[in-house]
Amino acid sequence: MTPEDIITRLNERFPEAGLDCRVDKGHAVAVVPVDQLKETLKVLKDDEAFSFDLFMDITAVDWLKREPRFDVVYHLYSTAHNHRLRIKVMVGGNQPVPSASGLWIVADPMEREIWDMYGIKFSGHPNLSRLLLYEEFKGHPLRKDYPYDKRQPLIEETWPSKDVQVRVDDRDIHRP
Repeated sequence: MTPEDIITRLNERFPEAGLDCRVDKGHAVAVVPVDQLKETLKVLKDDEAFSFDLFMDITAVDWLKREPRFDVVYHLYSTAHNHRLRIKVMVGGNQPVPSASGLWIVADPMEREIWDMYGIKFSGHPNLSRLLLYEEFKGHPLRKDYPYDKRQPLIEETWPSKDVQVRVDDRDIHRP
């Protein structure tokens, strides 16, 4: 199915959803309102005409001076039809986005990473907690208004000391 076919089918399937569908650089792109996202993702996965069974990636973009401030961008792939789709959702700073982790389990850590780096909340996520940073970290460092020289609270060192030896598969591995 070509990107134009995907766009046509999306517009036929969701005539009243307010989707902004287009082909951008040879890829099908749909801008979906946040209140329509959960239903749209479910149809895209379950409907045999689309069959987007592979959740490839999710990321966010911070448009500091724009309102709504963030774009949450999903990349989906159909192994049955060999086609791709990019979904964009525009959200405000405190507006939650429905979690896709109930449809694709691989979305769970990706949504946690976006929460950790951007502070975008995902409603219905089973464990929305820090993934890359420690719990005491203040703020979300990929936001464009995050101060680049901000000092973080010191935490107690939990890594084993330098004289500890770890044995893995009969190999001596020393931490420097």
